[in-house]
Amino acid sequence: MHEAEIAAAQAYVRLLAATRAALTDPAEAPVYMPLLASPIAEADEALRSAGLAGNEDRLFALVRKLQPSPTGSGH
Repeated sequence: MHEAEIAAAQAYVRLLAATRAALTDPAEAPVYMPLLASPIAEADEALRSAGLAGNEDRLFALVRKLQPSPTGSGH
């Protein structure tokens, strides 16, 4: 894994965490959705820099290397 790929996978994981936090309470989601602009921009830039924009299969493979499935199934 190259440094740019690691950064992209980490940015994606951070975006997932921020999205989950923002959507925890659907009633409050509209208040928190604007806070996702920064993690989205970070992930977009990291994906472009690593050449992963549009290459979801490669991105998800990198994410699985960073955060293996708790069940070990890879899904």
